[in-house]
Amino acid sequence: MDIARSPLAQTFPAMPPVEGVTLRVARARYKAWDRCDLTLAELAPGTAVAGVFTRSACASSEVELGRAHVAQGQARALVVNAGNSNAFTGYRGREAVEAIMAQVSDHLGCPAEQVFVSSTGVIGVPLPQDKARAGIEAALAAEPCGWEAAASAIGTTDTFTKGAHTSAMIAGKRVELCGIIKGSGMIAPDMATMLGYVFTDAAVEPAFLQHLLERANGRTFSCITVDGDTSTSDTVMAFATGAAGNAPLASFEDAGADAFAAALEDICRQLAHLVVRDGEGAQKFIEIAVRGAVSDDSARRVGLAIANSPLVKTAIAGEDANWGRVVMAVGKAGEPADRDRLSIGFGGVWCARDGQPLAGYDEAPVAAHLKGRDIRIDVDLGLGEGLATVWTCDLTHGYIAINADYRS
Repeated sequence: MDIARSPLAQTFPAMPPVEGVTLRVARARYKAWDRCDLTLAELAPGTAVAGVFTRSACASSEVELGRAHVAQGQARALVVNAGNSNAFTGYRGREAVEAIMAQVSDHLGCPAEQVFVSSTGVIGVPLPQDKARAGIEAALAAEPCGWEAAASAIGTTDTFTKGAHTSAMIAGKRVELCGIIKGSGMIAPDMATMLGYVFTDAAVEPAFLQHLLERANGRTFSCITVDGDTSTSDTVMAFATGAAGNAPLASFEDAGADAFAAALEDICRQLAHLVVRDGEGAQKFIEIAVRGAVSDDSARRVGLAIANSPLVKTAIAGEDANWGRVVMAVGKAGEPADRDRLSIGFGGVWCARDGQPLAGYDEAPVAAHLKGRDIRIDVDLGLGEGLATVWTCDLTHGYIAINADYRS
């Protein structure tokens, strides 16, 4: 399947190494492709870990084990497989994950519970243990690589490699945060989305890191959607090696905690946006800003109802300023709304205010805005102080073409 590079693609950024993280890639050949499809991140002893995972009732064994083991708070390795999600594969899938954990933990001399595994790709095919074993052996023997190679190896239908970097100051010490992510379709959040990983040299207590990741996830990954479908394998994890030497952050009372929390949210937002920009078949990146809701959570649900509407998404694809479809999506969201207080706008131009078309509305600037790649929709419910911003992409023929031919 030959997929054209997204017109919304961004260049992979320059990203510094994170002390305490060693990256390697290998070819496990989970699919008939000529590329690396396994990433191994070896982590320094004492690395703190946090994670958020899909709530799918059909979650993979990788998710089930990861969710159970993240509570112990320590990580020594991460293995990410591409080409086979190993979901809906019963005991054979679980055995494959446990074999990978045992192989890596034996090599590193650590408990198996400190080895985390993620897999992505076709659902319903058990991960071949012979290929997994050979792939891990090859990765362990490989030379260390950089972020771009590690990010490239975890992709499936991604049309560009995704990474992000930021930094923060903690009590006079600079700490780095680097992240990689894969995702293009089957993107709709429920505590996490896609496969995304953030690595930092900051020292952070595991419980606080978990709190910060959940907080950042709620404002970033859980505010994006491509197609309304939540994966069986969705995972976002954060790893803090502590190599920067700062006093470990344990609460917001600690110096630098606010700066680190802001940096973590920033890198999560960057990564989330990259996934939307690579939405399958996407031609336009859409930001939906909702205000005036009865609560922030209500605003988010209204925003996602708009973002998941095929009628809204196809109107944007067709560059049609059909604000009536936005009204429709607000009305079906199941959240408090008042027709006579609702206002809708595109690109900073209000089309309707207080439940009716704006007098003297000129569609020309809106039509010009919709011809661009980055689209903004504004919604004011006029009911309260609730705010949320969500992100999505348009829906084109390309989405159908990619997913109709996915398993070939």
